[in-house]
Amino acid sequence: MLQHSFSHIPSVGLTTERRIWDSGICSIDQFIPNPPTFLSKNKVATITEHIDLSIRNIESGAVGYFYQNLSAKDQWRIFREFQSSTVYLDIETTGLGGPRDVITTIALYDGKSVKHYVNGQNLDEFTQDIQDYNVIVTYNGKTFDIPFIESYFGIHLPQAHLDLRYILSSLGYSGGLKSCERQLGIGRTGSLAEVDGYFAVLLWQDYKKKRKLKSLETLLAYNIEDVLNLEYLMITAYNKKLDTIPLPINKLGFPATPDNPFTIDAETVNRLKSQLYVY
Repeated sequence: MLQHSFSHIPSVGLTTERRIWDSGICSIDQFIPNPPTFLSKNKVATITEHIDLSIRNIESGAVGYFYQNLSAKDQWRIFREFQSSTVYLDIETTGLGGPRDVITTIALYDGKSVKHYVNGQNLDEFTQDIQDYNVIVTYNGKTFDIPFIESYFGIHLPQAHLDLRYILSSLGYSGGLKSCERQLGIGRTGSLAEVDGYFAVLLWQDYKKKRKLKSLETLLAYNIEDVLNLEYLMITAYNKKLDTIPLPINKLGFPATPDNPFTIDAETVNRLKSQLYVY
């Protein structure tokens, strides 16, 4: 989509961008040899200069240039060009970020492989691994995951951040992650559907207090399922956003999703549920 975008260029708003498209200029490559006649010579020169800059930033992987210059509602446009350096992220915690709350597990998925981190095992490795990516995709990460991570580790994550909560909301899909999944046709089934954020806390407590390995594996299965589904949601949202653009842009396909390396242990889920509902 960045190959067709002009609104990140200074002095080019969405109205001007739409007029450029309506004039028959559908991409930045088409603009340079045949700029639309309604623009002044000075405006053409400015746009041409920034098109050259845009091309260099795409080729060098400098996603920050576009992320900082696009309006928040249009930052989704960076996804196609920087998909190969994108990672899907989700964390599990013991609470909402109070002084005693900790991160229990983190899952990362970069479209090829899954990485997971566990408190007390390898959690600190996350701070190095996350530096390999230029774009982070989350669901509600701007409000929760990223601030929690930055506070917990004492770091700053400078990557471009696409929060699907807001992108999907702009398309008419609201609610939590599971709700959006169901609305878009990937509802979870079986024991996996019974695990939520609160239950994830119980799984961690069960693992820590009783050393129940199945509880940790169930927690990781839930955490990783989130990031695997984020890829489907991001591609779906991107393609639906393309429907709002009056240009014939090819939509993205859906790559094969790897198997979740962990499974939900139904016996563990049922045991913890029975402890919750004591009559």
